[in-house]
Parts: sequence; C-alpha cells; structure tokens
Amino acid sequence: MAVQPVVYGEGERPPRGNYARANEDYTCAQNWAAYSAQDHDTYRRLYERQTAQLPGLACSAFIESLPHLGAKDRIPRFEDVNEHLYKATRWEIVAVPGLIPEEAFFALLARRKFPVTDWIRKPEEFEYIVEPDVFHDLYGHVPMLFNPQLADYVQRYGEGGLKAARLGACEMLSRLYWYTIEFGLIREAGALRAYGAGILSSAGELPYSVNSPEPQRRPLDLLRTMRTRYKIDSYQQTYFVIDSFQQLFDMTEGDFTPLYEQMRGMPEFAANASGD
Repeated sequence: MAVQPVVYGEGERPPRGNYARANEDYTCAQNWAAYSAQDHDTYRRLYERQTAQLPGLACSAFIESLPHLGAKDRIPRFEDVNEHLYKATRWEIVAVPGLIPEEAFFALLARRKFPVTDWIRKPEEFEYIVEPDVFHDLYGHVPMLFNPQLADYVQRYGEGGLKAARLGACEMLSRLYWYTIEFGLIREAGALRAYGAGILSSAGELPYSVNSPEPQRRPLDLLRTMRTRYKIDSYQQTYFVIDSFQQLFDMTEGDFTPLYEQMRGMPEFAANASGD
C-alpha cells in the first residue's frame, strides 16, 4: 500500500475507499467505468433533490456555476469538468480514495488542484453520510471554484495550511475552512445565502442555515472564527457571515503568524457560545 487510510475524529467504521490505488500524493484515477447504474441513479436523485432547493437559499455564484458540472443524470467524468474549470480559474479536480492527510490536502490546494472523493454513498445513506463522497465534493465544492475570488481564496488557504502545519496551528486554521468553505453564509441584497459546500450539499442544513431562528449568525471575524469549535455530527450552532467574496479575500490576505501567537493565550469558544 503506497499510502495509509485517513481518519478524522472518532468512529466505529474503518475508513472507506481503496487507498491501495493512490499515488504518494493521495491522488488516483477516477475509474469512471466502475460506477454501477445504481451509483449513477443515486447521484441523479441527490442532484435533483438538492437543486430544487437552491432558489432563495444558495448564493448566486453557486447557482450560476452549477451547470458547468455537466451531466445531471450520472456521475460526471472529472476530465469533462476540468475542461471548463481550468479555462475559468486555472483549477483542476483530482480523484482521491477518501479523506487525505491535512498536509497532502494543503499541498494540492496550493497547486490549484481540488481533491474529490471518487466513490458515492450507498442508497441507504441517501439522507446522511459520515464521510464526504463524490456528491458532496463535486456538487458542494466545485461550482464555487468557478468564482475567481473564491478560487484564489482556496489556493491561499492551501498555502496558508502548509505554513500552519509548520507552526503547529492546523487546528486553528481548520476552523476557518470549516466556517467559510464548508459552512459559510454570505449576505446578498440584504438576504442570507449559503456558499459553503457542507450546506449546499445537505438537504436539511441548507434551509436550516438560512431560515431557522435556532443558530446564531455572526459577522466573520478571524480571531473569533479560529477560536470557535464546531460540530461534525449535527447542524451548525453558529454560522459566520461575509458581505462579499472580496471581503473574505481581503480579510485573509495578511500573514497569520501573529494571529496564531495571539490565539495561543486566548480561550476557545464552544460551538454554541455567544458573546465575544
């Protein structure tokens, strides 16, 4: 085996995916021919259900870019997506067998290569899956990579992640990824809309994140965000909101080293904590 399977958090089930297929950088061939008719049908049903919810909940950049994924009735071939994506923002998607280590993940992002898990959930996991699959990665993440500002932000995140790994600050930076790229909200024309992949690929959390009175929604602040823990097995209790992708890009432009040092002496916040 060239690489080892990866686990984040605790769980009873071993990591899914055939890691024996992976190269040293954890990438592998998509092997599109291996998908069954059931696999394609699962993707089609997920795509239809999620797309029907987008109006009034998803940000305009996502809705406008979604057609670039191509096929709706089957799992797309990654090379077909890349033909459009590279022309738009010089990004490419690469297949991986499942979750990959943080530094390998950062290294791919820094090279404008987004890792997409190549297997899809079983029909009995239609409503909920623990690990990200091809639908979450492809549908949730890739349309936003057609947006030039967010595409540059994701590359910058990868470069910053490699530095954070050297400084022992990956946990702090991972929270910024979670609350922006995975579970970020943006304000458009005075209304909340989702741009985070974890929201956009979830049938339940998409309306919850935008409309429910239960969670708190706070303006994105780097110190507060990187000190806030998060839940991986439930809807978020806190969302951080930006006013534009340019704001997000500008906010994360500087060197984070002084922020990491400042935060080491500061308390963390629970996922549902209020106040500053």
